Amino acid sequence: MKKDRRLPKRFLCVTASAAAIALAATACGAPDEEPGEELPDWAADCDTYADYGSFDGETVSISSSIRGDEADEMTAAWSSFAECVGITIQHEGSGTFESDMRVRVDGGNAPDIALFPQPGLMFQFVDNMVPADADTQAAAQEGWTQDWLDYGTVDGQLYAPPHSANAKSFVWYSPSFFEDGGYDIPETWDEMMDLTETIAADGTTPWCVGFESGEASGWPGTDWIEDAVLRESPELYDDWIDHNIPFDDPGIVDAFDRVGEILLNDDYVNGGHGGVNTIATTSFQEAGYPVADGECAMHRQASFYSAMWPDDVEVAEDGDVFIFQLPGDEPGDAPMLFGSEFVASFSDDEAVHAVRQFLASADYHNLRMTTGSWTTAHQGADPENARDDALVRAVEILHDETMTSRFDGSDYMPGEVGAAAFWTGMLDWLGGTSAEDVTSNIENAWPSD
Repeated sequence: MKKDRRLPKRFLCVTASAAAIALAATACGAPDEEPGEELPDWAADCDTYADYGSFDGETVSISSSIRGDEADEMTAAWSSFAECVGITIQHEGSGTFESDMRVRVDGGNAPDIALFPQPGLMFQFVDNMVPADADTQAAAQEGWTQDWLDYGTVDGQLYAPPHSANAKSFVWYSPSFFEDGGYDIPETWDEMMDLTETIAADGTTPWCVGFESGEASGWPGTDWIEDAVLRESPELYDDWIDHNIPFDDPGIVDAFDRVGEILLNDDYVNGGHGGVNTIATTSFQEAGYPVADGECAMHRQASFYSAMWPDDVEVAEDGDVFIFQLPGDEPGDAPMLFGSEFVASFSDDEAVHAVRQFLASADYHNLRMTTGSWTTAHQGADPENARDDALVRAVEILHDETMTSRFDGSDYMPGEVGAAAFWTGMLDWLGGTSAEDVTSNIENAWPSD
């Protein structure tokens, strides 16, 4: 009999999951309940996991960049599976995941499983990785479209199925502020710029932005540029992230200039925080808060930001804050940027394969959505399991195969570029370095091989 995948909702504060976000410490209030307290009855029924086998006494290690409450919520989602099949799953989250993995793999001490938020980093270790076995491949093929699986595939072989997924091309706004001001949701980029000018003329700073993220400062700016490139042309975007064109191609400089019309204009930023000169020092976690206070009208950030609002802020279409898609150049054409983690393995042990198979299952993805603020592109996941209206919409968008969408460019690029030169380049650009010089410097950082 088919299980009811709609699970009870819970409202927890979590850290964000993305390539760079885990490097920053996220202030977060303690949840009222322990993760997993409201899991459905079927999750605790060991018959649910009978097909995975029995592994009494086996231990499987998982490394990731996930820490704090989000880590607790993740382990809650697999806890019943682990108990029923007899596997002890030991998760270690690290704020220095990237460098840790280099040391561990080079030293022959890799974890059994690693959750990589950056395909560009992950495939540096492909010679050490173990392909997905037949059962994991079957579960993955049932759960994701081939486009998603391709990001974890090399030479036709699936190495790493997806894990979470974040829809990134969103603008957070206050529904009541828009209603009171008579403002409409823009349907094109030009309309958004007209709205920006109108809100500024009415006396409110339109945008609030923050690039500060500890060692990863600058990464929120990469998402702005990626969205702009994608709106210039999906073909340009593909050539850019694959390095078929140089980073300083004129089309990429144009994207910087497009974003600069907002981010380099003191009349348009930085509501509730100051001006352009405060963007680099405003934490990405708190950057959007002025939206809820009426000091700022819009904040561009991914779906995961739902978890970062203060506890007294309601996320809903008729609540304190909600989302609209960052518009494209034509009505009805709003491309979506997304990010994900990938479940790679460095062990051929049967217990490790069983864990990876479960992590690729609809059961896990539905459970994971109910244990915290989390979204997924898994086709077997019921969007209604997401914790609030914004996340429900994000999951629905992630399931939409007709939408023009692309993977986060900086996560896809080599680590020397996407997780280093691109980040620092965004800070240089804010500081007055020209788009031409910034893109040229990033191009020079691209590895020659």
